Amino acid sequence: MLNKLLFSVFGVFLAVFFIACGVDSDSSADTKGSAKLIVGATPEPHATILSQVVPLLEKEGISLEIKEFTDYVTPNLSLEDGSLDANFFQHKPYLDSFNAEKGTKLVSVASIHLEPMGVYSKKIKSLDELKDGDVVTIPNDPSNGSRALRILEKEGIIKLSEGNLVSPQDVIQNDRNLSFKEVDAPQLTRTLDDVTISVINTNFALLANLNPLQDAIAIEDKESPYSNILVVKEGRENDENIQKLVKVLQSDTIKNYINEQYKGAIIPSF
Repeated sequence: MLNKLLFSVFGVFLAVFFIACGVDSDSSADTKGSAKLIVGATPEPHATILSQVVPLLEKEGISLEIKEFTDYVTPNLSLEDGSLDANFFQHKPYLDSFNAEKGTKLVSVASIHLEPMGVYSKKIKSLDELKDGDVVTIPNDPSNGSRALRILEKEGIIKLSEGNLVSPQDVIQNDRNLSFKEVDAPQLTRTLDDVTISVINTNFALLANLNPLQDAIAIEDKESPYSNILVVKEGRENDENIQKLVKVLQSDTIKNYINEQYKGAIIPSF
């Protein structure tokens, strides 16, 4: 009886010792299998593209959890507070504006694709049909609102003052007396029944079953600086698992997927 008791006590001691020391015959496999990244993304196309990354990362020993967001603010705040390892939904001008406004320290680690912003309408087929006093909706965040106005300027509809970021207050020539309304980007497609035109980000257009190549009456050209980027909190740029995610996102497999899936409505930028 005493021998059994001593053996049991010794066994418990050994178990505690090995746990404390991190010794486990399967530890290398567990360590490799336990690697995980949580990435925030808007549903389309970002989460869709990330879903193609899941099996590729699994081969690298990393599991990928995709958290979907339907706004542009929460995924950055979640990245800043550590709830996310990375996010994928925005372009560099928006990130710079967000950091300046919120005091966050988020950085781009990779350029993935360009979503050409488009002008949509249920009332007209061409911008030439715009009439005096027509209403235009644009995104209400500074970077995308400025981007939308620059598209209209390039189409010869308005003229804007100089500056990196412009707003409706910077319209210096407006021959048609267009009225501009700034709206949360996810809600822009819902304004199409009430306004003449709306300038909409491609991800939200796709969610509303709008095809940029077929449905937009004007679209941003391929020289746009608004490529969508993978973003992390400052200091994690060289994290090994983040770099593996970058490598996979910028692989030929993902490039081919974007080209085949979106047929030019979204363009790889790597």
